[in-house]
Amino acid sequence: MKEPQLSPPDTAIPIHRSMETKRPTRYLVIGAGSRGNAYARAVTRTTPGVIHAVAEPYPFKRRRFGQNYIWGPKGAAEPGQEFTDWRDWLLWETERRKQISSINDAVGVDGVFICTLDETHVEIIQAIAPLNLHILCEKPLALSLQDCLTVFRTLQPSASESAPTAIFSIGHVLRYSPHNKLLRKLLLEDRVIGDIVSLEHTEPVGWWHFSHSYVRGNWRRATPSGDGSLLTKSCHDIDFILWLLCSPTSLEDAGAQGQGSHFLRSISSFGSLTQFRQARKPVLAGSATNCVECPAASECSYNAVQIYGRRLEDGDRGWPVKIVVPDIEDVHATQGKDGAKTALLAKLAEDYDVAVQSDAEIAARPWYGRCVYEADNNVVDDQVVTFRWDDEVNAPHRLAKTASFHMIAPTEKQCERRGRVYGTTGEIEYDSMTISIYDFATGKRVVHDVPKPPPERAESHGGGDFGLAGQYVSAVEAVVNGGLDIQTAQARFIGCTLEEVVQSHAVVFAAEEARREERVVHWEDWWEEKLKSQAGKV
Repeated sequence: MKEPQLSPPDTAIPIHRSMETKRPTRYLVIGAGSRGNAYARAVTRTTPGVIHAVAEPYPFKRRRFGQNYIWGPKGAAEPGQEFTDWRDWLLWETERRKQISSINDAVGVDGVFICTLDETHVEIIQAIAPLNLHILCEKPLALSLQDCLTVFRTLQPSASESAPTAIFSIGHVLRYSPHNKLLRKLLLEDRVIGDIVSLEHTEPVGWWHFSHSYVRGNWRRATPSGDGSLLTKSCHDIDFILWLLCSPTSLEDAGAQGQGSHFLRSISSFGSLTQFRQARKPVLAGSATNCVECPAASECSYNAVQIYGRRLEDGDRGWPVKIVVPDIEDVHATQGKDGAKTALLAKLAEDYDVAVQSDAEIAARPWYGRCVYEADNNVVDDQVVTFRWDDEVNAPHRLAKTASFHMIAPTEKQCERRGRVYGTTGEIEYDSMTISIYDFATGKRVVHDVPKPPPERAESHGGGDFGLAGQYVSAVEAVVNGGLDIQTAQARFIGCTLEEVVQSHAVVFAAEEARREERVVHWEDWWEEKLKSQAGKV
């Protein structure tokens, strides 16, 4: 089964490619939050690339980011290195290009990391696309299929070009961790369990993690099209499954051999908001809507004062405490431990009144002290997605198979994925640290212990953040300093195309549609129909 192809863009994109060689590639980070810092840390510590500029509206975040990764603790920003808004950088860069005779006469950047809120990605990509810079965008790519297709057509080669003109990567970090790269090699290259028959994959989000991000935080409400936590939390888990079961073993070799993806036949999904709703509120809590003054707080696992306060008391001012109080480091430095605690409690005490405030006002910001049973969240906290493949005609080892994915909120483990893969000659069981292989013929079990990431990478998706950033920088280096063509660098280092990124997101939208409508989605028909219906909108 060959998946339908996306149509080319209608308009050409101007090309401004750097021809300077043998110097470190330079990068702009848009958004100095958790993800921006994660990628900057990875680039700085493990690649020859240089973080050259930052665009961030919050002064304390921007200043600390610059001190850590650009101008140093005692330095100061030079022109072109610090911006309060990505639009300011765009104006600066556009003017820079107008005033120089060669694109390399003044210091610019080779690539951009887009680490802003999900709903801003499309606008940013559309605005900077004419600069023809290499892009790494945090996941999800966009919040609707229409916007994903807009990005595709924006970045695709124009009618006068035969190949992509810039590297594009997405924050699907699960592809790049040492553990998952080994798992894929064992399955697809070494074929240690023969042909894959079925896969089960689980993401245990973590009991307090889900409450932080998806009940009280920025991702607690479904998108306008009705998509929720599967998109914002688990789109890279869906991508991980497709990477194992759809994609060619090597994208670079597949291109030479004309081999595409072994894509799905059908998708189904079930899920609901089961836990974080008023029906489960402790009776003792009464009418309380905030943890700071709740009579049941001492007996509630989701007591925000305890969840965040305990970490602050232990000296941990990182995530998630810094999400609740973004300037917690500055407060601690100037007011000490007591001042930091006071600032935290003040944030947690903030609450809303549905009788006074509009729904738009309530939805516009997070409420980290809000009772999880009285919140305005509506994304599911328990969801199962199932996939089915047919045999691919005249393609050895690309046979019928199934897969299931389970995203579940109330778990001890936090984002430590686990699963099983069943094959014709054996079975693999994996978690975030080990891979266990059982061979049917010999009855023997082999366990691969994947080395634990060093402390500085412990919270980087098992090394996936470092792997993704490293591969992106390697791809850009190969183009800028090595003269490699874009298409080969994309295949060799990124391992997926822009089209594959869009289709991976499309599978998430299809799964959500299947859940909402309680039906089975037949992929090929669904995809063709969506492309046709969206053609006039982008």
